[in-house]
Amino acid sequence: QVQLVESGGGLVQAGGSLTLSCAASGRTFITYVMNWIRQAPGKEREFVAAVSRSGLTTDYADSVKGRFTISRDNAMNTVRLRMNSLKPEDTAVYYCAALRGGWGTQRSNDYVYWGQGTQVTVSS
Repeated sequence: QVQLVESGGGLVQAGGSLTLSCAASGRTFITYVMNWIRQAPGKEREFVAAVSRSGLTTDYADSVKGRFTISRDNAMNTVRLRMNSLKPEDTAVYYCAALRGGWGTQRSNDYVYWGQGTQVTVSS
């Protein structure tokens, strides 16, 4: 069992930055590929970024590539998402989630655990 708690969301102006954190409980955290996903009102859940179990490999949606950076610290059971050059279209509830499968399936939208989410609002 893994419990995930996100933090760090807020209101920021376009062009600004935020860092989201996800604190995980449970000794099996290291066994999961970890994702950040987001959902805007009226839209489907969207893949944002993924980090492999080791933290050495990452994957990003085209819409955030070059602006967002995902990282993990397995000793501290945390996953972070550094978001730079934020745009109004980045406004959404952001969730961290533990992927059911291994690397290669990080865009499958199949998660075994996810948190309660943190709101990110980018004003124009």
